Amino acid sequence: MAASNDYYAVLGVDRTATAEEIRKAYRSLARKYHPDVNKAEDAATKFNEVQEAYDTLCDAEKRRSYDQFGAAGVGGSGFRGDPRWAQSGFGGGGGGVDFSEIFGQAFGGGAKDPFGGSQQATKGQDRSMSITVTFMTALKGGVEKIPIGDSTAELRIPAGIQSGTKLRLKGKGEHGMSGGSAGDLLVTVTVGGHPLYQRKGLDVEIDVDLNIAEASLGTKVTLPLPLGGSVDMSIPKGISSGTRLRVKAKGCVGSNDKVGDFYAVIHIVAPTDMDEETMQLLEQLKHKLPNPREDDIALNEYE
Repeated sequence: MAASNDYYAVLGVDRTATAEEIRKAYRSLARKYHPDVNKAEDAATKFNEVQEAYDTLCDAEKRRSYDQFGAAGVGGSGFRGDPRWAQSGFGGGGGGVDFSEIFGQAFGGGAKDPFGGSQQATKGQDRSMSITVTFMTALKGGVEKIPIGDSTAELRIPAGIQSGTKLRLKGKGEHGMSGGSAGDLLVTVTVGGHPLYQRKGLDVEIDVDLNIAEASLGTKVTLPLPLGGSVDMSIPKGISSGTRLRVKAKGCVGSNDKVGDFYAVIHIVAPTDMDEETMQLLEQLKHKLPNPREDDIALNEYE
């Protein structure tokens, strides 16, 4: 849980903030505290707090629950133990109930029916939990250590996994009865955010901010690729906000070796802090450049 239960305060936004305002605040703070660029002792802690706040507020359903119930509304089932557990079945305190031991104690050892017969072997119930993996782990694949009682189990995360995917650890659920096999542990995976990239299936996007001159005249930018390396991209002149420029097969690698694409999403950023000279130049341009709304005005007058 973040040090502050007020996720809006963690991101420095109002409770009425739009999804875009929340995203921008997250990107700024994530870049500031990311352990790869910030070597301060508390950087990792602050980055995790920012990540937790964003993971809740960027999801419309989680945000509604948080606004109504606070952090408790998005904190899972209240399982006591590792906070990532959302356990089903018996044994809400952390360890599974070994029914064979109970029956053995009650009826003098073994797993026999009290009326003289033998009990049928019964498989243990499945248990469930949720974990959050980093954006890069989901992108490249990896291994997560899952706490189970006093030990851990390794869970393989396949490359290209998406939020909501359920993975199974066989035999890590509740104990069986009368010699029956143990149930399984079902793990629901949530993919964390990233300060630079967003995922859409196997495709990966990066926001590219341009000033008015760069958008009008064209420019060249060097962009980091999510799986390593970089790409030099030519931005054509006259480009508009929202335009997506594609680099083929540089996205996420999924099952069956399918590879997504890498997209640069253009955002034109208007200047807000200008000196008098810049304002005069823009004023001159305003009268020289064509009015992009002329066609709309003409259509409105058409009968």
